[in-house]
Amino acid sequence: MSTSDELANAAIKHALKALRKRHLLEEGAHSSAFNALARPFVAQGSEWKEKVEKLEQELQQCYKAQARLSEQLVVEVAECRNSKALAQEKEALNSDLQLQVTHLREECQQLKEDLDEKTKALDLVLSENKALRAQLEEATEKANAAEAENKMLVDRWMLQKMQEAERINEANAIYEGVLDQFKARSIENLAREQVDGVVRQFEAGAENFMETTIPTACKHKIPAHEGGCGSILFERNSDKLISGGQDRTVKIWNSKTGTLLNTLYGCVGTVLDLAITHDNRSIVAASSSNNLFVWDVGSGRVHHTLTGHRDKACAVDTSKISSRHAVSASYDHTIKVWDLQRGYCINTLISSSNCNALCFSMDELSVCSGHVDGNIRLWDIKSGKLLSEVAAHSLAVTSISLSSGGNIFLTSGRDNLHNLFDMRSLEVCGTLRATGNRLASNWSRSCISANDNYVAAGSADGSVQVWSIPRADVVSTLKEHTAPVLCCSWSGLGKPLATADKNGSICIWG
Repeated sequence: MSTSDELANAAIKHALKALRKRHLLEEGAHSSAFNALARPFVAQGSEWKEKVEKLEQELQQCYKAQARLSEQLVVEVAECRNSKALAQEKEALNSDLQLQVTHLREECQQLKEDLDEKTKALDLVLSENKALRAQLEEATEKANAAEAENKMLVDRWMLQKMQEAERINEANAIYEGVLDQFKARSIENLAREQVDGVVRQFEAGAENFMETTIPTACKHKIPAHEGGCGSILFERNSDKLISGGQDRTVKIWNSKTGTLLNTLYGCVGTVLDLAITHDNRSIVAASSSNNLFVWDVGSGRVHHTLTGHRDKACAVDTSKISSRHAVSASYDHTIKVWDLQRGYCINTLISSSNCNALCFSMDELSVCSGHVDGNIRLWDIKSGKLLSEVAAHSLAVTSISLSSGGNIFLTSGRDNLHNLFDMRSLEVCGTLRATGNRLASNWSRSCISANDNYVAAGSADGSVQVWSIPRADVVSTLKEHTAPVLCCSWSGLGKPLATADKNGSICIWG
């Protein structure tokens, strides 16, 4: 039996003894009453009756008090047991907490030891870092000194290379001048030998030349560029066609088969105009990104990016006698002359009206430009002076094309007229028009055939009109495009004719 049970039993026994003692005391207190009972009942009847009733009431009260005390005793015993159980739980919890405290003290001691070790390691790392930082500062000073020395050497090397390049360019210029003089003498001798207009086999490109015929049918329709094709041209004395469009690519095509030969990447804007150098080795593109891009045809890589215009570059042309110079026009009111070998601008011409189209003269000494105000202007590219200005169209000029002979150039305007000018006098020598022929944009390009007998121009309704220059009349209307035609180009071999539209499709006509 547990200690709590013993305590409870002892309390109960003590309570019973107290009750018995009280009972005995009450019996002693009422002994006189019991003695009186021995008297005659008749004499004391009423008095004893009252005392008996009073004693019975007191006895009942004692029983009730005993019952209350018993109940209170039971409750206290139950509370004692609960307190004992709670005390046992708290003792167990206290034991667990003591174990946890002991464990935490051990962990704290271990962490303190680890902290001491790591503090020592950190001190070591800090000392090593300090040493390494000193070494780094020393190495940085050496690197800066080496970089400065290297920069000085590179500058000296670049200066030397520039001097060498200048000497090479001077030598090339002298060679080109001699070669141009030789070509001029050869052409002069050829003109003296040939006066009947027959093309001889010893003339350049004569082995590939074909007589220009009036195109009547579409041989190939090529989906060339997404978003539209803004410019096309043929390589010189070749049937390879070059195109550029809104997809920022320049593509080279076989016009006989309509197959793609190569795609040139690197342009960061819409291609608005194209030109190719005299030797067919470089392609120049004018773009909406304000820049011009020069590709090497052999490698397909961008050789130069010509920067300097402050607005979109919308027109470009290259020299007819050398591969060194190019000219471009922009909507910043400037025309720039470029050195393609060095890759920078050598002259800037300023105009009062934005230029939409331009072309070199045959002697490379002047440039003819067509402007938004409808005028054409002739410039001296070396001095930058305006030589002449003529009102060519009532609305914006969209295209300028030089004939193969170099004496005639064709202009087209938003007034839907196509004028032929004498390059020497800038006088109109012919005007071509057709019902329904409406130019589609400010950069709609028309062209002259290789034999200078025909003119081709596209229209906003998708048709292409071909005029005979001697007859000044339309000799053919070509219908295959489903969108406005933006540009035309005739092969220098005589045929075929190529046209491109706003949907990016190219048609090759024969």
